[in-house]
Amino acid sequence: MTSSISLQLDAQGQLILPLAVQQALGIKAGDILLAHLENDRLILEKNTVVKQKLKSRFKHLDSLSLADELIQTRRHEAIQENR
Repeated sequence: MTSSISLQLDAQGQLILPLAVQQALGIKAGDILLAHLENDRLILEKNTVVKQKLKSRFKHLDSLSLADELIQTRRHEAIQENR
């Protein structure tokens, strides 16, 4: 969806997304949106989309357990100290 709409901030600082926008984004009341600022723009993204992007970005780390790596390092250091 590439279009522009005007939204007005109400007295409580809230925006109302028109139903057509909600439907196009597949969001409904109660859904969590994450907001971030990019230069002078406000970006709203669905929480589930952000999670999916992060999982995709870091999927190569799935096999890496930082706890296991730390344990292995400490064991190696202990062996070196006892020699």
